[in-house]
Amino acid sequence: MSSSRIGAEIKQSKPFGSVEQETVVALMKTVDHVRHIHAGLFGAVELTEQQYNVLRILRGAGTDGLPTLTVGERLIENTPGITRLIDRLEAKGLVRRERPEQDRRQVYCFITKAGLELLVKLDPEVDLGAKRAMKHLNKTELQTLLGLLEKVRDSR
Repeated sequence: MSSSRIGAEIKQSKPFGSVEQETVVALMKTVDHVRHIHAGLFGAVELTEQQYNVLRILRGAGTDGLPTLTVGERLIENTPGITRLIDRLEAKGLVRRERPEQDRRQVYCFITKAGLELLVKLDPEVDLGAKRAMKHLNKTELQTLLGLLEKVRDSR
């Protein structure tokens, strides 16, 4: 059987049914750990992780902006409520929307100056959080982990 700590961490008395199950639980627990590191940072500025992700996507789009559905497709975590997510960011003045004259069915999203300023403020803290989460891994281990995670996502 496996020699990982995850069973003890979640106070599980029975062994996992398979190493795959154990690995999935360990991965989920790790994601929760990383989210916890960022929770205070985003909460302090009244953002969710998904809202922060939308702002980063729109910053990357530059002055061209992106259609709402494209923003949704690029999110790290899939959500059916992209319109509501954008609504909340727009209400905070961090995002604006426009309908182009040539296609009124499309809605384009743009990051505002306030949204850019917020990201500039958050960037060093987010970087510090990532470094804190990965502090026990060297560069080679980080590259190996990236490759392994890509393989897991290939099972889609």
